[in-house]
Amino acid sequence: MNKLSHIAFIMDGNGRWGIKKNKSRNFGHLKGVDTVKKIVTSSIKLQIPIVTFYVFSSENWRRPKKEVSFLFHLIKRYFTDEIESVVSQGIKINIIGDIKKLSSDIKKTLKKTTFLTKNNRKITVNLAINYGSKNEIIGAFNKSKKKITIKSFEKNLYTNNMPDPDILIRTGGQKRLSNFMLWQIAYSELFFLKKLWPDFNTEDLKKVIKQYYKRKRNFGAI
Repeated sequence: MNKLSHIAFIMDGNGRWGIKKNKSRNFGHLKGVDTVKKIVTSSIKLQIPIVTFYVFSSENWRRPKKEVSFLFHLIKRYFTDEIESVVSQGIKINIIGDIKKLSSDIKKTLKKTTFLTKNNRKITVNLAINYGSKNEIIGAFNKSKKKITIKSFEKNLYTNNMPDPDILIRTGGQKRLSNFMLWQIAYSELFFLKKLWPDFNTEDLKKVIKQYYKRKRNFGAI
């Protein structure tokens, strides 16, 4: 049976879901947070050690300012209101991405969250914020001062000391990677779902995992 250590999610479709419900795109983002909470809880029960969520890409700054502001308001509010629950559940929060460009209050919130959860061991939740895989790869290359090998190069990636995702799930019906973990998903099993992210649920996750266990992973061999 295939080993399952890490699942990555491209959470596409929040804005479209909000419009579909005759609400706003921001309403869809709000409901998307509820889905994240449910999937983390389910992942703990399913004993998945690491999950990674693509929260905000380095290209998302091109979106309307009101939407960007709302997204970061959601992040700040969630970790202000829910930090005790996060800690009590044994969730370790890890941020991947270029947080230097974020506002001081968001950076403070994220740093406090990672500090308070650093000793938790039940599950590691990576939040990709202001993340772009091409920037990550260039950054890792620039940090390398000796002859580069795959192993030495990976030490400079955001995901250093973590296994690569076994599964990548993208909701929302699109079949593209959107500059997400391009190095790490070289041999990931890819699942593209038509469901919009707020409609994704535990049963969908279980179905993907069931299909994953049926796949033969060769990693270049036969």
